[in-house]
Amino acid sequence: PGRCAYFVERKKRFCKMIPAAGRRFCGEHGQQEEENDRKRIPCPLDPKHTVYEDQLQKHLKKCNSREKPKPIYFVQDINAGFKDGAEIQEKQVPISSLSKEELEDLIIKLKKASHGLELRLKEQILSHQALQEALNDPKNGESAFKHLKQQASILGNMEKLHLLGPGRCFVEFGAGRGKLSHWVDIALQNVENVQFLLVERATTRFKVDGKHKRTDSVFERLQVDIQHLCLKKVPILEKKKLPVVGIGKHLCGAATDLALRCLVESYATCCDGEKEEPAPKRSRTDKTDVASSNSADNESTKNDCEPVAGIVIALCCHHKCDWSHYVGRDFFKSVGLGAVEFNYFQRMSSWATCGMQETTTKASTSEDQTSDTEEHAESLLKTESGSDTLQGILTAEERKEIGCLCKLLIDHGRVEYLQQRGYKAALQYYTESAVSLENVLLTAVPSPSLIPEPT
Repeated sequence: PGRCAYFVERKKRFCKMIPAAGRRFCGEHGQQEEENDRKRIPCPLDPKHTVYEDQLQKHLKKCNSREKPKPIYFVQDINAGFKDGAEIQEKQVPISSLSKEELEDLIIKLKKASHGLELRLKEQILSHQALQEALNDPKNGESAFKHLKQQASILGNMEKLHLLGPGRCFVEFGAGRGKLSHWVDIALQNVENVQFLLVERATTRFKVDGKHKRTDSVFERLQVDIQHLCLKKVPILEKKKLPVVGIGKHLCGAATDLALRCLVESYATCCDGEKEEPAPKRSRTDKTDVASSNSADNESTKNDCEPVAGIVIALCCHHKCDWSHYVGRDFFKSVGLGAVEFNYFQRMSSWATCGMQETTTKASTSEDQTSDTEEHAESLLKTESGSDTLQGILTAEERKEIGCLCKLLIDHGRVEYLQQRGYKAALQYYTESAVSLENVLLTAVPSPSLIPEPT
């Protein structure tokens, strides 16, 4: 009663929309009414919804799927990286179609490139007082508890790096509902002059932004793809020029590379654009031309403008990385690898978190593996890792080890990228694998001599 009388066959239930007074059907299903002979057609902007044919032109002017004016901080492909598609295979061959010899050759290259890397990361599982009440609340279910533990550890690591302080702008990439910024705000409840920028390309429901009662912290959402975000042009940063702290919880694949480039390249380039004079005296301090150039640019950036004070990002979904956006290409090339190997390794990385075990594994293990990946696509993981062809070549344990090596190699390229730009970068386990299989945290702060004083 009071709801639309249209039965949705696909969902095996009646439509939950509330129709207008005196009508049995909502606007979407109004064509079912006997007295209604108006025709509804799919919207040309988004065929997922329909519109009355005689009101099409009026609808197109207000449709949520219409192209909206670009914000001032939108700069096309500013963080996209390289555009040389020549190196990238046009047709990616499925891993399951590789011969045993080709697969073994890939694994040999992987292990050779990984030689000398720290295979077991340091555990730095911390917590923060701001979340203690929520962590002890029995009303929170198991899933919420796992997310709270991760957020508490991220805040604990931020505190250890002295990033939770006054006079900062926290930029949360892939913000979603904005929960991470929410807890950072609570942790800084007695701190002044704090800004929050929540970057999310999709429209998000159930946001927590409106729950912030404090008047001294400012929340602003930037609905833009990270690929096109120029931080320096965000009005609030132009006005206040606060040091930026980049944060993110489970920033999928290429989004991490886009965020890193957004912070330490496009933002720094904008800052550095007006000061060119110090360039000659910078180049003498580094051993290689690449390191010299990158470090020099970074030094100028640190001294000439309000820089990036720190980066804390929980990594995720390496199978969604993209060679054209990847920031660690120089590292891959230095160990004799290129786009072809990267495209295989990023897909093989899924072996570390999904599809390693047979479906007969105990239910608790299955829940642990999927509990934190519900918000991410799993189709590729299952396709690449659950192949019957691989069953006879590699054991589940071997695939897990190889998947972890692939993830480590990709992440190490990101660490070297940051180090070359004057940052002290590190990888660590920030939570237990039982809480999340995606449990690696990337942190970076400027080299000690370059850390800015908070304003």
